[in-house]
Amino acid sequence: MQGKRIMVIGAGVSGLGAIKICLEEGLEPICFEESNDIGGLWRYETEGGRPSVYKSVISNTSKEMMAYSDYPFPDHFPNYLHNSKIMEYLRMYVKHFHLLKHIRFLHTRKSLVRKHSDFSFTGQWDVVVQAEGKQESYVFDGIMVCSGLFIDSFMPLQKFPGIMRFKGQCIHSWEYKSPEKFQGKKIIVIGIGNSGADLAIELSHVAAQVFLSTRRGAWIWNRVWDYGMPMDTVLFTRFNSLLNKICPEFLINRWAENKLNARFNHEIYGLLPQHRFLTHQATVGDDLPNYIISGRVLRKPNVTKFTETSAIFEDGTQEDVDVVIFATGYTYSFPFLENNSTVLDIQRSMYKFLEKPTLAFIGILQPVGATIPTSELQSRWAVHVFKGLNKLPSVSGMMADIRKKRTKAEKEYLNSPRNARRVQYVNYMDEIASEIAVKPNLFSLFLWDPKLAPEIFLGPCTPYQYRLQGPRKWAGAREAILTQRERIIKPLRTRTLICDQAPWSVPLWLKSICVALLLFVLTFIIKG
Repeated sequence: MQGKRIMVIGAGVSGLGAIKICLEEGLEPICFEESNDIGGLWRYETEGGRPSVYKSVISNTSKEMMAYSDYPFPDHFPNYLHNSKIMEYLRMYVKHFHLLKHIRFLHTRKSLVRKHSDFSFTGQWDVVVQAEGKQESYVFDGIMVCSGLFIDSFMPLQKFPGIMRFKGQCIHSWEYKSPEKFQGKKIIVIGIGNSGADLAIELSHVAAQVFLSTRRGAWIWNRVWDYGMPMDTVLFTRFNSLLNKICPEFLINRWAENKLNARFNHEIYGLLPQHRFLTHQATVGDDLPNYIISGRVLRKPNVTKFTETSAIFEDGTQEDVDVVIFATGYTYSFPFLENNSTVLDIQRSMYKFLEKPTLAFIGILQPVGATIPTSELQSRWAVHVFKGLNKLPSVSGMMADIRKKRTKAEKEYLNSPRNARRVQYVNYMDEIASEIAVKPNLFSLFLWDPKLAPEIFLGPCTPYQYRLQGPRKWAGAREAILTQRERIIKPLRTRTLICDQAPWSVPLWLKSICVALLLFVLTFIIKG
């Protein structure tokens, strides 16, 4: 595959990473993007027919956890980033790695990707792309689909009798851009995912009243965790990942639910879900309890029907409303692929989200964590398969792996399309990293680099860890890991104080002792 051409579909965060990975592996990527710029969903647009973030969106994952593995965010950037800051970072990334010349803009989704006539021998693909009213034909040696999940909005209108008679405004959350046009309106937001919570909070500043309708409730995360640190940097560590494997599930659920209820009682606030914490994705909503306690957001149960001017709820109450916003998620489709319906059956036809040895789907999973590093590592593994450096298992082996993961998901999570693609961040990253020999060897690091090993094990599992060893390792990875806490603190210290010792830092000697004791216990357990 050296020098062979790879088609990358989409120039969002996954597509940009895929282009860069292809280049560093000696392949020739051509990226087709239907819009006129990079960024995908993260590029805010006031108008237009494509999904994009609304004006005020801030990331739910922190900068150290969501960076590309060999390109940290600038140290002065805030830990949770406004969409404009993410776009600034993406433009820096594109410029630094000279990616722009590999992207062809304004190439529409009305393209066609089909198997080449000798596909069984070459694995090649015939591609017809439409651009500026003309058709362009190509032959590619591999396809990386990076178009994302947030394309086709899902509005379950059939579940809401009377909605077609409703005389007010009815939109999906992706159509929302800013709150000004909703001044003085009575608004109902249906759905309590991240978008639903965000919109309910923001609209309450201008609306006469906001109602937040939820069918099953939700556990509410907050970005700011213990001692004011970013939540994911505290929770997503190798140490915690090990504890999750050892501890019974009911204990983890109890700990997490008690932790979240200590901030505000979910039952009293009308948000207590019927499911346990681990069985469904939680919602990030730092400000939601503040707006509920002040009455700006009123929780309501599921809507049973609509009239011309109001919504009727399961508890029999009825509220007049002017606007209905469906924050009900998205469906995913790839209309440019031949036999689209078979490709979409992810659970049955894909192995680690690679459908054929020359067709990879990047970024279509739902990590409990950041998308950029998981997509990037997927691209690294996919390119290894493309080049023949890694071999796919037999069909029976792949199906066994798929069945195992499907059974595990059905046992652990609520039944939903989103949960079918849900993966735990550290576990999934390590699984893929092991395939391409870039998973950090903790035992080796503890012996030869006792300063770095505790940070790898006890500190946040940042993407730089997967550039320490193995193919395409990055010389700056060690320094990036050892200085990640400084980059977390720097944007917070805009006022000089006498004390410069972070209250949450752990002395190196204590970290080393903890690691040594844990490794000793694990060795004893394994031998026993």
